Amino acid sequence: MEANTRSTGRLPAAFLTPGSSSFMDFLGEHAPELLPGNRTLPPVQGALEIPHGTTIVAAAFPGGVVLAGDRRATMGNVIAQRDIEKVFPADEYSAVGIAGTAGLAVEMVKLFQLELEHYEKIEGAALSLEGKANRLSTMIRGNLGMAMQGLAVVPLFAGYDTDREKGRIFSYDVTGGRSEEQGFAATGSGSVFARGSLKKLYRKDLTEQQAITAVVQSLYDAADDDSATGGPDIARQIYPIVTVITDEGFRRLTEAEASETARAVHERRLEEPDGPRAALL
Repeated sequence: MEANTRSTGRLPAAFLTPGSSSFMDFLGEHAPELLPGNRTLPPVQGALEIPHGTTIVAAAFPGGVVLAGDRRATMGNVIAQRDIEKVFPADEYSAVGIAGTAGLAVEMVKLFQLELEHYEKIEGAALSLEGKANRLSTMIRGNLGMAMQGLAVVPLFAGYDTDREKGRIFSYDVTGGRSEEQGFAATGSGSVFARGSLKKLYRKDLTEQQAITAVVQSLYDAADDDSATGGPDIARQIYPIVTVITDEGFRRLTEAEASETARAVHERRLEEPDGPRAALL
């Protein structure tokens, strides 16, 4: 499938032959060695020290969905990076938050972005949100061999469904198994604590700003109990990445907007370190 660099300037036949609207199918047919799941790993003794990313949370609200992530990547017991980006737009109306092996996860997101763009160019229309979730499931399943060797990627997918006119959230396991979450979800090493926090804070009638505050609160709680999750770093001005997806499309909060919410949560935590209290009844 190598490009023709001779004076004719013609593209290889693979690029001119009608085929599937899936870019992954195209690679699988013409250059399968380029697919991440087809790589052969060298034998390794002992545990692999590779940067891992955590924690991702999402919460739906009337009119859309919020997807957010902390900024810490760890390598064993060491902080590998303090300002890693874990939330990416998949297309205009959806986004992916990554947890697991950071390098493979970022590569998978880029391939997923290309998959959606390729489909839209070939078919002349965007995939449905359900279709996007299924495509991501297939990609995760293709990484199963690496996941069995400890290089797992477990993303969280969220988007605005233009057909149903609401925000939806999908979670996955390492085999590509897909589940649609109702209301809120979390993945990564701090997900147990983040999910517990959202369970007490979440309501179906949250406004957009309240949903943003709720996910930042849940990331704060995750950082409080999980060493692999990073809380707001006021000294270095490193704050969670927060994105909002509505009928107007994908929007990432600016540094100033994320800072304002994170600082407000932090200031409140100085008075109540354990966070807001939920009503008993």
